[in-house]
Amino acid sequence: LGSFLVFIAYAMTLRESSISLMNTYGNIKGMEASIDRVLEILDDKNEVLDHQDAQPFIRQPNCQGIEVTFENVTFGYESDSYVLNNINLTAHAGETIALVGATGAGKSTLASLIPRFFDPDEGRLLFDGIDARDIQLSSLRQQITMVLQEPFLLPFSVADNIAYGQPDATREQVIAAAVAANADEFIQRLPEGYDTVISERGATLSGGQRQRISIARALLKDAPILILDEPTSALDNTTETLILESLERLMTNRTTFIIAHRLSTIRNADRIIVLKNGKIVEQGTQAELIQAKKEYWQYHTLQKKDTDS
Repeated sequence: LGSFLVFIAYAMTLRESSISLMNTYGNIKGMEASIDRVLEILDDKNEVLDHQDAQPFIRQPNCQGIEVTFENVTFGYESDSYVLNNINLTAHAGETIALVGATGAGKSTLASLIPRFFDPDEGRLLFDGIDARDIQLSSLRQQITMVLQEPFLLPFSVADNIAYGQPDATREQVIAAAVAANADEFIQRLPEGYDTVISERGATLSGGQRQRISIARALLKDAPILILDEPTSALDNTTETLILESLERLMTNRTTFIIAHRLSTIRNADRIIVLKNGKIVEQGTQAELIQAKKEYWQYHTLQKKDTDS
């Protein structure tokens, strides 16, 4: 489920970006060449396969997250250009890690290595001390759930969308997940409640409603590793408050990576990692980084000015 939905969501993003480029510049041939190059790069890199001796991941009893370690990780989409350079980072079980940095700093790329959409060019990823390449890919991805900025919903009922990662879930479990995601109230108001069929990509729902259904799905899947990719950046302040409440429940007892531009989504992170040009340049709690008055302090100050103005 995770890889399928993420692939579709990013494919839609690429399509919309391409349309925007076409409308802005009208340079269809140039756009096609760019897209062909992107697809060529992705095709070259998309060779992640199970090793012959790969084993299923055995989750520990009473698991409250999985330790994720980046050990000397270097990665680039092209061989002569690295997006990540010698990353060393350990997210302890149950820890919330926020990834901060300018566009192109490597935040989303770092997160994409966790479910093995790509493998590092150098170094390795470890899950509870086990090399990711020694874990069966399907088993690894069962340990991970992702909540994206623009959730991808399927033209099924609301209940089926929530239960898509857990098809054996009961109606009671689906409703419980929706309640925890602050989604039950608006779902009950839909024409057929949980049996209401969602239009393609959830077009008839608001952004906040789509996001809450996505969070309910993640709660129901109950994976020990969570990746949040700018989950509130497209929402108004009122809706963001509801989403943040449900995200707090979702992050409990999970190892969480948050990619965010809004400081409101990362203020309670156990640790903030600041990326610049593919390298970790600073890390610590928000209070520590503000006091240090370096990269994060600049980021925090600029955003605070934008919020106040």
